[in-house]
Amino acid sequence: MAFYAVYIEEAHPSDIWQMRSNIREGVVFRNPRTEGERSQVAESCVRTLGIRFPALIDGIDNTVERLYTGWPDRLLLIDRDGRIAYKSEPGPFGFEPTQLASALAAIVR
Repeated sequence: MAFYAVYIEEAHPSDIWQMRSNIREGVVFRNPRTEGERSQVAESCVRTLGIRFPALIDGIDNTVERLYTGWPDRLLLIDRDGRIAYKSEPGPFGFEPTQLASALAAIVR
């Protein structure tokens, strides 16, 4: 079993739609335009949030986001056969940890 964070397109870039809370917290990034820029923003995100499991970065073409409709953020559980066993509503307000726990328990039996 493995857990990954997948960094997709920036949810609140300063050059498109900036959140006041991001300004207060000093988390202000413009929309990355290259793979390198996206990688830098993703690294900052992982460091700032204290993520302690591997993080993957979607390409600048947003293929992963389009395939999994991950924007602005989602919780997904992929089973042993590579199928989606659980997909949350858009987060963070759509996250239901008990639903994810139930889906996880169902696939590890």
